Amino acid sequence: DIFCSGAGLAKKNRWVRPEITEGKDFLINNGRHPVVEKSLKVSNLNDFIPNSCELLEKKSFINLLTGPNMAGKSTFLRQNALIGILAQIGSYVPADSAKIGRISQVFCRIGASDNLAKGESTFMVEMRETASILNNADNRALVILDEVGRGTSTYDGMSIAWACLEYLHDHNKARTIFATHYHELTDMSKDFIGIQNLSVSAKEWKGELIFLHKVLEGKAVGSYGIKVAELAGLPKKVIETSSNILDKLSRESNFSELTKNANNTNTNEKENYDKNLKILMETMNDLDLDSTTPKLALEILYEVKTRLIEV
Repeated sequence: DIFCSGAGLAKKNRWVRPEITEGKDFLINNGRHPVVEKSLKVSNLNDFIPNSCELLEKKSFINLLTGPNMAGKSTFLRQNALIGILAQIGSYVPADSAKIGRISQVFCRIGASDNLAKGESTFMVEMRETASILNNADNRALVILDEVGRGTSTYDGMSIAWACLEYLHDHNKARTIFATHYHELTDMSKDFIGIQNLSVSAKEWKGELIFLHKVLEGKAVGSYGIKVAELAGLPKKVIETSSNILDKLSRESNFSELTKNANNTNTNEKENYDKNLKILMETMNDLDLDSTTPKLALEILYEVKTRLIEV
């Protein structure tokens, strides 16, 4: 029954026989999500937009995916995990062609939910699942991660996501698709040969956001979060206020500027320390300990304290 059903499904939906190898490359040409594709057909909506995936053993075994909300990042992650599982169980797969190195494990960290029974927050659940992946995935695993670090503050989350990517690259060496809204992470591709930037395309047309659902090489231009919020029906006043706040934050706060300010602060602290040390050294050099009375010593201490306060 299983084989007959699989054969009928493959013929009806143009699935192909995958090539399973002993290598570690994961090459999917025009892959599709079988459930989403079927849903679109039933609803008489637009055809599903196929996308290719290339995870190579020697380079770019990690795809770092950026793009707007609703553009199709999670669908891309899920469809490749499903194709990998279908291939492993001996099924045909929804793609034009597929060459898949044998997979030992499939790990998934997608979605957000808490665990009230155990008293665990959404972020704690996310971190536990991520920890399980980092501690158990081997170099034949297939890993999909969606927006790691989003459940906490921006810089905490960005730091955690960066460190997780680095660990997957250097330690696990697992084939990974990592979706994120932290665009700063795309700079990692300059220093890590195994990381390749991909983006899900979208464009603005006459003030409207159009999702193209096509995965392309390179990093995304932006997240278009406010545009998506507008599509969701947030009040016009909220959208206008959000845009104004975003403009202000874009001008006043960015990661490189924060780093620059931190360096300036360290420089100022060093200069103050040098001045204080110079005052103490000058005072000690001029001091004649043999002729200094207790009263004079107190007066000298008060004078040094006053000079330090003035600095």
